[in-house]
Amino acid sequence: MTRFAFALAALIAVSPAAFASELSLHVKKTATCGCCQAWVDYIKAAGHKVETSNMDIGSLTQHKMKLGITPQYASCHTATVDGYVIEGHVPVEDIMRLLEEKPDAVGLSAPGMPAGSPGMEMGGTYREAYDVVLVMKDGTSKVWTSYEARD
Repeated sequence: MTRFAFALAALIAVSPAAFASELSLHVKKTATCGCCQAWVDYIKAAGHKVETSNMDIGSLTQHKMKLGITPQYASCHTATVDGYVIEGHVPVEDIMRLLEEKPDAVGLSAPGMPAGSPGMEMGGTYREAYDVVLVMKDGTSKVWTSYEARD
């Protein structure tokens, strides 16, 4: 096998996820929220760029509403990436799937602050059950991914 053929075969064998481009997210959060910073660190550790802006809680709440995140979908921080909103402690795999599938939607939310979600780890493997929802432009939502509880 020639070097070119070997290299081509190796490229074909690599999963498409290996070619996923680096994301660039902009996160708005409050300055004192440690779990927001933990989620930012999680996204960076996954190989993506993150720019952050700190806001007071009132301004952050208004920002969320302007982007289509109503109180039922709210969490502690709000990110934007490629025209979508990522609200709260959404796993990076869900973000990548969103950007691959490109649904006509506002974005994804992990409402509240689910224990054990990225940035909300409680030590060990504990995680409460939670859903990541796809927030639609009409204000409705549907489950995007369900995460089971773990001890």
